[in-house]
Amino acid sequence: MHTPNTHNDINKLQGISVGSTTVSKYLIRRLLELGVTDIFGIPGDYVLGFMKQVEQSPIRLVGTTNELCAGYAADAYARLRGLGVACFTYAVGTLSAANAIAGAFAEKSPMVVISGAPGLRELRKRGMLHHMVGPADTQLRTLQPITAAQCVLDDPLTALREIDRVLAVCLRRKQPVYIEIPRDRVDMECPELPIQQVSYPTSDPDELREAVGEAMAMLHTASKPIILAGIEIHRMGLVPLLTSFAEKHHIPVCSTLLSKSVISEKHPLYAGTYVGALSRQDVVEFVEESDCVLSLGAMPTDTDTGIFTTHLAPSSTIYAIAEGIRICHHSFGDVLLDEFLTQLSAQELPVYSRKVPSLKNPLAAPWKADQNKEMTTERLFQKINSILVPDMAVLADPGDAMFGSIDLAVHQGAKFLASSFYATLGWAVPAAIGAQIALPGLRPLVLVGDGAFHFTGTELSTAVRMGLDPIVIVLNNHGYLTERFILEGKFNDVQEWQFHKLPALFDSGEGFLVRTEGQLDDALTKALANKGKFSILNVMLDKMDSSPALRRLGESLANRVG
Repeated sequence: MHTPNTHNDINKLQGISVGSTTVSKYLIRRLLELGVTDIFGIPGDYVLGFMKQVEQSPIRLVGTTNELCAGYAADAYARLRGLGVACFTYAVGTLSAANAIAGAFAEKSPMVVISGAPGLRELRKRGMLHHMVGPADTQLRTLQPITAAQCVLDDPLTALREIDRVLAVCLRRKQPVYIEIPRDRVDMECPELPIQQVSYPTSDPDELREAVGEAMAMLHTASKPIILAGIEIHRMGLVPLLTSFAEKHHIPVCSTLLSKSVISEKHPLYAGTYVGALSRQDVVEFVEESDCVLSLGAMPTDTDTGIFTTHLAPSSTIYAIAEGIRICHHSFGDVLLDEFLTQLSAQELPVYSRKVPSLKNPLAAPWKADQNKEMTTERLFQKINSILVPDMAVLADPGDAMFGSIDLAVHQGAKFLASSFYATLGWAVPAAIGAQIALPGLRPLVLVGDGAFHFTGTELSTAVRMGLDPIVIVLNNHGYLTERFILEGKFNDVQEWQFHKLPALFDSGEGFLVRTEGQLDDALTKALANKGKFSILNVMLDKMDSSPALRRLGESLANRVG
């Protein structure tokens, strides 16, 4: 697994070379230097020339069923490897992937989006070309709000430096960037000049010193501190530093929903996933009884705060995110998260005696099937928790597939993946493709609702073609359950699919219809043994059956709609 490290990765962009090369060869070489071995995409005439160059390189081009799925796969690949790449044709391709790009932007996933485009000569001679929806820069302007940097590689004197600039932004910001290549510029010769050194942003030394001093004062007087580790800790490669700091001072660690599995959930200091009212009461009490909350890299979103039902007193909370630090009522806008944590880790602090309690996780109870009992969501998650092993990653789609996963004990850090904040349906199945390609030794366990599976579930055909073996569990509750809890209506119903019969369509894989606990036992035993091919379980659930977490969320949202 590639551990993201902003400074080390950007340093790889700073070699000095001479002579000349082409735009496509240079871009491919830079991606290889950054550890990219796979690109996800769909061919189209404007990008065929670049794709041919990729095909002739050491990078593997992974074709998916559509552009949106390629974007989701590249997003998951980026989360596990530190950088993901998706490649499309102009407009109909790239704009089809816009939702995946937006999700990666919202959740800070470093993804490079490469798009072919009409050639400059043909634009001058013919004007309007197929796929265009206005001026040639329409696609560029459309993607500007959901990418951290953009460039069009049309000038041989600037193209290579533009590539390095946007890649550096991607690595620093941990958000998607956009590279557009006119199709008559793929083989454009460019001079390789000495690459400009990247200037890293740094904290204001006075602000940093004062912020660390105030944090130290709070921690020295605390007896029950806790660390709330957010997603930025993982994206910025700070997990080892945070883990070392927590272990040195014996400070318990909680995650948010977006950062679930930021550290191994089997770690003795792990105290659960804190999502306000979505969390179990014992987790909520343990966090909110703390006399100092060190919140690091946790973005204050509505999903991560259980629709703002968290109760952390500002007077005892240190908020540190990439954009700055807030301690009590003091703000330090010019202090970087990585430098703050580095400086804090170098200080002398007490070794705390606070113990992580034996939290009452109902999913941790020993599993024993009641053979003929009809399946329920709660029992399904109990069984799933019992089969999790270190080489397994859980990928959950929004809805009860994700909310029910809050208390799953994921063994390895960063092995729970979900669209937890952007919450786009259909993310998990194609993301599982990207995850297993990123880490071939990984076994994806996909949790997806029946409605969400309708969006992108046929991406399992790519799993067949690539020889991948995800285990897909469809929570079949006959529609959009989360929305039913907010406001019921016929708009929440979906057409019933025989999900377990999909292997016949793809001529590969194993399918299982699950109605009882005994059938679930049998199906998962066979699925785990089914290596090299996908397995899909169609788990039949009552229309209104749900996890306790979703019931709490539904009640909260219903009050807002009303």
